[in-house]
Amino acid sequence: MSQRIYLSSPHMGTLERGYVEEAFASNWIAPLGPHVDAFQEEFARCVGAPYALALSSGTAALHLALQLVGVGPGDEVLVSTLTFSATVNPIRYLGASPVFIDSERDSWNMDPALLCEELESRARIGRLPRAVVVVHLYGQSADLDPIVEACERYGVPLVEDAAEALGSTYKGKAPGTLGRVGIYSFNGNKILTTSGGGMLVSADESLVSHALKLATQARDPAPHYQHSEIGYNYRLSNVLAAIGRGQLRVLEDRVAARRRNHAFYTRSLLGVPGITFMPEAPWGRHTRWLTTLTIDPVAFGADREAVRVALERENIEARPVWKPMHLQPVFSGFERRGGSVSEELFQHGLCLPSGSNLTLDDLARVVEVMLAVPQSLARRTGS
Repeated sequence: MSQRIYLSSPHMGTLERGYVEEAFASNWIAPLGPHVDAFQEEFARCVGAPYALALSSGTAALHLALQLVGVGPGDEVLVSTLTFSATVNPIRYLGASPVFIDSERDSWNMDPALLCEELESRARIGRLPRAVVVVHLYGQSADLDPIVEACERYGVPLVEDAAEALGSTYKGKAPGTLGRVGIYSFNGNKILTTSGGGMLVSADESLVSHALKLATQARDPAPHYQHSEIGYNYRLSNVLAAIGRGQLRVLEDRVAARRRNHAFYTRSLLGVPGITFMPEAPWGRHTRWLTTLTIDPVAFGADREAVRVALERENIEARPVWKPMHLQPVFSGFERRGGSVSEELFQHGLCLPSGSNLTLDDLARVVEVMLAVPQSLARRTGS
């Protein structure tokens, strides 16, 4: 069996090791510490956010963000339907209900027109949501200007889930920094990883300060242990922050590598009937965190699942595009606006191996397997 090609494996360098050894030498291992402080400062500068708070995961960051913009039991939150469940779970943690908004085709992200329709409809009946959560998918920013404008018009806080979009841009700015709060993920498969971890950013100093308190078990400023609200154990360790500092130094290199992967795939599959890549929207840089495409089974001669299974048979990891949240059994009873675009992307969409540590031979192997699928299928069916 050939060596496995992963979808998006961690890509570690030498800088990370040096920072981690420094943490060990100082014996500063537990949550908080000088690397946490430095990572927050360096990350804030990187994305252009006034304040940043390092946390144990992107999900923890989103949970705190929603709580701090006022989401609670009985509330409703408008949220992208084409996403991972970690975007929606914190809404339910807080006892609120998601209302799913479909994608548009230019970026595969939340459709601003549908969001405006939903907000206008709710304003007429006095039922505005408590918040809007927009997801920046697969390394590409949503079209933020109309989304921000709509949220401001109706006085609804905007939370940005930029877990997959570190390094991307929207009109020269970093997605995650245009709403009230933004969150990022450093999970093992992300463009920058700390093994596990996340970051919350905001221009609201008091919100970030309150998030820090809640993330450290909501301990009041007293010489004894005193608590006046419920808190969480959500801080990032000094060791993992050390890894993050090293990773942050090479972010641009990692983006360039993933964009090179995408360029290789597009050159190699140029003109192949039925293959359409996720577009790069005109408003900014797509990091191509994952190279993602759709497959028309009639034109290509095989469907998405046949290609995925063929790749897996050759020890190559690929995965379908996110199954929309409104199709998930756990969320099936909640409201939505639209849904056909995200359903179509899920039905035909495939994410290809995209790690920044892939070789040209790895990429060529992926393409070779893909191109062989229609012929192999035709031979088996006798067509």
